[in-house]
Formats: sequence, structure tokens, C-alpha cells
Amino acid sequence: MKSNMNKFLSIFLYVAGIICLFLYSYTQVDLSLTLSRISIWQTIEKSFQYIGYFQRPLSTYLYVGILISLLASYVGLLMLIRNNVLSRKTVWILVIATAVILTFSYNAFSYDLFNYIFDAKIVTHYFQNPYMHKALDFPHDPMLSFMHWTQRIYPYGPIWLFITIPISFVGMQFFLPTFFLFKALASISYLGIAWSVEKILKKTDPQNSLFGIAVFAFSPLVIIEGLVSAHNDMVMVLFISLALVTFMNKKSVWSFLLLFLSIGIKFATAVLLPLWIIGTFIKKKGEMESLALVSFILLIIPLVVASLRTNFQPWYILFLFPFASLMPKQKEILVGFTLFSFTALFQYIPFLYIGNWDNPIPFILLLMLWSSVGLSIVVSVCMWVLRVAKRR
Repeated sequence: MKSNMNKFLSIFLYVAGIICLFLYSYTQVDLSLTLSRISIWQTIEKSFQYIGYFQRPLSTYLYVGILISLLASYVGLLMLIRNNVLSRKTVWILVIATAVILTFSYNAFSYDLFNYIFDAKIVTHYFQNPYMHKALDFPHDPMLSFMHWTQRIYPYGPIWLFITIPISFVGMQFFLPTFFLFKALASISYLGIAWSVEKILKKTDPQNSLFGIAVFAFSPLVIIEGLVSAHNDMVMVLFISLALVTFMNKKSVWSFLLLFLSIGIKFATAVLLPLWIIGTFIKKKGEMESLALVSFILLIIPLVVASLRTNFQPWYILFLFPFASLMPKQKEILVGFTLFSFTALFQYIPFLYIGNWDNPIPFILLLMLWSSVGLSIVVSVCMWVLRVAKRR
């Protein structure tokens, strides 16, 4: 009876959190952007925008409430899976439902999706090279009214451009269809990563395959940054996840090809290339499993470099998730990483409450970041010390 109640509560909290997140995302629609000319939609849109832009304390409380709901359900679902209460069917229904619902959410916490759309538009509409032209070179384009970072040229690898150009063509220069096609790409990547994690763990650690899926798919950070904001890191992570699948199946050529595709999107996974070369000569299962841990550690390097080059952004953590998901027995790492990824989402709270990134917000964000790092390390070390003490 108690397990059934916990199951119902965790699933209810999760589904409620996802639906509330979907609705909340539309409170952040840019004031210069009209998603539809239908009058009833415009009325609804303006009522949501009123909360996001003119009732900022309420908006912030709603965001924090959604985070708490997602974290509580995340922990609850992980515990249910550990205790063999949730079936594979239930887990996958929740994963697929999450992808479908949030495909239609607004990219509430980042403007990067608009830049992806415009970068491809430079090719498909203006017939120019985005590596040489920036959005500001087309000052009459209506998208400039709600875009950010219009002064930068294309910063990503050519593979991302090859992927997005067909999407832009299919969207036929209509903003809303193109927008949702990009969102669908993120959702497909999310499902593909979850499938890859399960595929690998069924071979290396079958008892924890569902747990690994849940570590990735139900994470609040993955849901918010990967599905709502739809960062292209999701596609980069998809390719590296598929590369891991083929690597485990000893299909070296395909594995390297997928790794290069991942590198060709955003370059961060280039740090894994030496490990892939060394791993080609490793045949033992135990050593193969350690690939996830070493990859996880190596990928911290581009995260730190990117944070020092500009500022830390929560979505930088996305490319660590498939490797964290493949270490279900590493409790200290998982708990510390989960804590850090969750508290990273607090970075949006000052902006949601105040409405800008002016001083002293950068200093506050820096304090929040180091507090999150410190807390995560302390918790992980304490768990490790306790585990060692119990063994003695």
C-alpha cells in the first residue's frame, strides 16, 4: 500500500511539474514576439506575459515551485526504480510524454534557439555564409526585434549547420513551424539519448538500466535546458551517446564517425578523441565500463574552459549527463552531480525576480555557482568517508 502511494505521488508530482513548466514557459515569451495573430491566443499570451514581466515576484515563486516539484519527483522516481516498483513501460511512457509535451513549450530561459533558426536562415533565405555574416547584417529582418547576440557570427561546427539547413527549408521561412521543428529535434535527441543509455546498461549493468534512463531523462536540468530551451548540446550529446553504443558493440568505424559528428556540432567532445583511440584496443568488459567515468572527468575540462571564457551557463552540464547515467553504482558521484545540476538552475532566479543581469547580479551568480560546487563536493566527500568507515 505504501509503495503504491509513493508511486502515485511521485508520478503525480512529476506530471504536474512538467505541465506547469510547459505553461510557465509562456510567461517568458519576448514582449516583441507575437507567436500567433489569432486574437484569443494573443489575449492568452499577454496574460501569461503579464505574469512573467510585470509580476516578477510571483513568476519567481512559480519557477521555484516547479523546480521543487521536479526535484521531489526526480528523487521519488529514482527510489521507486531502485526498489523495482516502476516498470519499464511506465518509465518509457513518462519519458515519451515529457518529450511530446515540452516539444510545444517556449524556450523560456535562453534565446539561443532563435540564433539557431537565424543562422540557418542566413543560408536558406539570404544565401549567405553564416561564418562570414551575422544577424545585424540583415537589419530589416523581423526576427531581430526579439533576438539576442545579433552581433556574433556563427560559433558552431559545420555539422550543426548541415543539420539545421534542411529544417529551415522544411519550415519554409515561417517562424512558428520552424521553431517547433527545432524543438522537435531536441526532443528526438532526448529520446535517442535515453535509448542509448538503456542499450549500453543492458549490456554492462542490466539491473540498473532503468535507473540509468531515469538519471538522465527525469533530471530537472535536462528537462529545462535540453527540452524547454532546446540547446544544440542535446544533438551533440545524442551523437556521443550513439558513439558509445557502437563503441560497446566494437564497431570502431561507426563509433569514430559518430564521435566526429558530435565534435562537429560544438567541439566540446573533442577531449574524448584520445580516449576513443586508446579504448579501441581495450577488450575487457570491466575496463570498457570505466570509459564512462574517465569520459565524465575529461568533459569537465570544456565545461570549465567555457565558463572561464564567458560565464558559467547551466546547459554546459548537459554533455556530462549520459556518462553520469552510465555510473549507477557510483553513488557519491551521482548525488554530488545531481545536487550541482539542480542548484545550477537557481542561476535564473535573480533575473526572473529583477528582470536584468546588471550589477550586483553577476557577483550573486558567482557566489551561487561556487556555493553549488562547494556543497556538491562536500556532500560527495562525506558520502565517500561514510562508505569507507562502514567497510572498516
